[in-house]
Amino acid sequence: MGTLYLVATPIGNLEDLSPRAVRILREARLIAAEDTRHTRALLNHFDLHTPLTSYFEHNKLSKLDAILAALSLGDVALVSDAGTPAINDPGYELVKAALQAGYAVSPIPGPSAPVAALAASGLPTDSFLYLGYLPRKSGERRAFVEKVLDAPYTLIFFETPHRLLEALSDLEAVLGDRQISIARELTKLHEQFVRGRISEVRAHFTETAPRGEFVLVVAGAAQAESLLWSEATLLAAIHQKIEAGQKTREIAAELAALSGWNKKEIYTLASQRR
Repeated sequence: MGTLYLVATPIGNLEDLSPRAVRILREARLIAAEDTRHTRALLNHFDLHTPLTSYFEHNKLSKLDAILAALSLGDVALVSDAGTPAINDPGYELVKAALQAGYAVSPIPGPSAPVAALAASGLPTDSFLYLGYLPRKSGERRAFVEKVLDAPYTLIFFETPHRLLEALSDLEAVLGDRQISIARELTKLHEQFVRGRISEVRAHFTETAPRGEFVLVVAGAAQAESLLWSEATLLAAIHQKIEAGQKTREIAAELAALSGWNKKEIYTLASQRR
């Protein structure tokens, strides 16, 4: 009997594919891929020639028997287009079926966009709630967010570029003007983090058209007040950064993401101390 391996693949930078993942992909009898064309390009890059079969949202149930049959003969690797399989990607049904059939299921850890965005957000990481893509329609989106209005955990969402501004407006309307970190194009050439209040980040993307893939990391309810620095703490940080030679605009942007203070307020305070 084979093992079903859940192989995390790069979310952008191909160097993030681990040596162990490469070995598993090479040795597996079959690779079940969300998009065989996308995965074939990845395999070609690493000179891998393992047979592929498609496993995506619209055939994930009809493909179960065939993949389980392959598992009876040897190992099968499951991959999504990017990141960790079964995390906002097809995989749950296959994992459940494989376990019920008595097969071993083993994760091959690696890239994960929600975790990467959270780690670099500047927001608390000790407890968080990952909620996938926000609903498409504004009314449904607001109702969805209202369910976590009082949740004390850092909130993580995915969003598309054409819905980003509307989503930010709805988040602010429901949650208030909380701290947020938006990660764009993680690990790719144009990777970017925009941190600050929701209103500030929305203003940024109003001036700069949203492009690419976005992960939204939002402060939880219990964090709103605890994240707010005292004025003395803020002034000390401003002084330290001025002494280090940083520009006022840079200081305001960096400290707004960490202190809970408005970027304009920090800019004014920093300007007064030069």
